[in-house]
Amino acid sequence: MTPLLEISGLCKRFGGVQANDRVSFTVRPGEMVGIIGPNGAGKSTLFELITGFVRPDAGDVRLEGRSLVGRSTWEINRAGIARTFQKMRLFLGMTALENVMAATVERSRDLAHARERALACLGFVDLADRPHIPARALSTGQRKRLELARALATEPRLLLLDEVTGGVDQRMIPALMALVRRLRGEGVTVVLIEHNMRVVMDLCDRIVAFHLGAVIADGSPATVTRHPEVVRAYLGGHASP
Repeated sequence: MTPLLEISGLCKRFGGVQANDRVSFTVRPGEMVGIIGPNGAGKSTLFELITGFVRPDAGDVRLEGRSLVGRSTWEINRAGIARTFQKMRLFLGMTALENVMAATVERSRDLAHARERALACLGFVDLADRPHIPARALSTGQRKRLELARALATEPRLLLLDEVTGGVDQRMIPALMALVRRLRGEGVTVVLIEHNMRVVMDLCDRIVAFHLGAVIADGSPATVTRHPEVVRAYLGGHASP
C-alpha cells in the first residue's frame, strides 16, 4: 500500500540542540501510529516540521508522494493534514462554536454552511450542548475535545494529536480514547504523541520511539516496548508499561 505520509531523513537543529536527527518512517492510510519518547526527544518538533510551522534543515516530508517542505501551514492544512497542540491554542474569549467556525470558514465562505459544519464537529466530540460556552469556561478535557473539533472541521485525511490526554482527569481518558477510535471509523489516519503508555498500547497499530531526536525503534506496540534501547531510554528499565 502506498504510504499516506513519508518522513525521509528529517533533520532540525536549534543552536546546539539536534531536535530531529535523520528521522525516517512512513504511515499507511487508515493506520494509527503512536510516537513515544522522553521529554526533549524531538516529538513535538516532528509535528512542527510536518505541518510547516518549522522548516527542516534537511530531509523531506511527503503526503501521497508530494513534498510539503517549503509550503505554508495553511497550504499543508488544505492538502489534508490537521493537528492539535500540546499547549492548546484556543481562542479563549470566543465560544466553542466560534472557535470551530474559525476553521470551517477557511474551507467555506458560506457562513451558514460553516456554522452547520462546526455544529456537526461539536456533536462528534460530544460538545453539542456547549456551542455558546466561552472556551475559557470549559474544563481541560472539554478544551481538548474542542481543539479536536476545530481540527476535524478542516476535513483532514491525516490528523496529528499532540498529548490528547495530557492534563486530563484520569476518569475522562477512556472517553477521549473512544473518541480517537471513532476517528478511524470516519476514515481518518492518526499519528499521536502520547506519554500515557496504556493509551498508546491500547490505541495504536504501531509505535515509533524517539530518543535524542532520532528514531530508535519502529514496530508493533509489543515489540517496541520490549526493545532494549526503548527500555533504557523511556520505560525506566521495565519491559512493558
